[in-house]
Parts: sequence; structure tokens; C-alpha cells
Amino acid sequence: MRVISYNLRKHRAAGELADLVDRWGANVLCLQEADTLDMPQQISGLSLARATSQNRLGLALYYRENMFQLQDVVTLALKKSLHDIVLRPAHERLLAARLRDIDAGRDLIVASFHAAPLTALNSLRRHQIRTALSELQKMWPGLPTLMVGDYNYPVFKEKLGERVRSHGYDLTLSDSRTYTRYRFFRGHYDFATSVGLDIDKVTTLPQGASDHLPILVTATYRHGHREFREVPRGAVEEVTAEPTREAG
Repeated sequence: MRVISYNLRKHRAAGELADLVDRWGANVLCLQEADTLDMPQQISGLSLARATSQNRLGLALYYRENMFQLQDVVTLALKKSLHDIVLRPAHERLLAARLRDIDAGRDLIVASFHAAPLTALNSLRRHQIRTALSELQKMWPGLPTLMVGDYNYPVFKEKLGERVRSHGYDLTLSDSRTYTRYRFFRGHYDFATSVGLDIDKVTTLPQGASDHLPILVTATYRHGHREFREVPRGAVEEVTAEPTREAG
């Protein structure tokens, strides 16, 4: 499985997507800061699962139909930063699809995630990451899960990795930095959290029109991962949830 994640920087890099998919052989495409009113139904053989609808610049997810069947898709609102409350740049910060791997005969979850901007505290982003992963497992327990995107987490990633692992997930950084706009904040912003999958590698791809570099995640199913069978939800629907805020 080959998944590309790309923050388009206010849609500026949208014209690069077809070439990216073709060049790197992506099976799934997860986007952030996409103009959701201007997303095509197809990008180089990948079909649109959904784009978020509550804000113009949002998330989109594409998948290859001859490899996957779309079982379900959800969007989630997460705890807001002050920047979100005042300027309302993003309401839905998680877009997740349940896909049926046709050849493997099993389901998995792939999600596009965009954390709160750098004006927020790392503690808020940790809350968003934890909530996003928890909600995915509540909806689809036991399924292999890959959440990729812009985590906006410039420092203390080692501690973040420890916290993610304490909840049963792996955190995988790319092989080189993915953000270049500000000298002080350069580093790994775009990476992957996963469960039930072996991440073979996360490759930072060449920079285009965005201040974020796209990443390519190559993953395989983890041998021996226990998958809980459940009745599919059937119709593809949208769910927007505002998690309860934690005290303190």
C-alpha cells in the first residue's frame, strides 16, 4: 500500500497531484488545505472518497477503485484552538475512510489529519491526535489504521512518540524534513501514526509549490494483527463529532 499525504498550502500545489500519483504509484491520496469546492472526482485514476464541507480549505481523500472498495467515510471535528475559534480556518480536522482491500479480503482505515496551527500549544495537538485515534477505534474497532497528515508538531516529537505508543500506536517520521517556510520551525511536520500495519518507510518527496513537502508512506499488514469482525455500516455517511473537552 502506497499512501501520499500532502498539505497543499491553501490549494497552491493542487496542480501537482496527478504527476505525484503517477510518478510515485500512490494507491491512496490524503490532502490538507485543499479547496474543497474545486476538487475533481478523479485524480490520475484515484477516485474521491470525500472532501470536507464545513470550510473551504479542508481535507480530501482519494483511493484506487480497482484496489479498494469504499465501505464508509466520516469527518470529525476536534477540540479547537483559539485560532480556530476566532478565525474559523478549519472545522473538520479528520477525514477517514474505511476501505476494503479487494485482493487481501480485509478492511482497513486510512485517514487524513490536520492538527491545529503553530499558534496552539503542543498539548492541544496531543489532545487532537489522541481523540482522533480513539474515535477511529471506537467506530471501527480492531481494524488496521493509518492516519497521515500535517501534525504541526515541530519539537518534542520523542515525547509525542512515547504518548502515541502508550495508546497502542506507532509514530513514524519521514526520512527528511517536510516543512521549510520558517527557519526556526523547519523540520518534520508531516508523518504517520498507525496500528496493525508495518510501515516499511516514509519518504519525503521533492518540494513543489507548497511550504510542506509531500510524503509517501509504504505500508504492509502486520502479521498476527487481530482484526475484530463487525457488520459494515452499509451506506456511506458523514459523521461530525465534537469530543468532550477534558478538564484542565
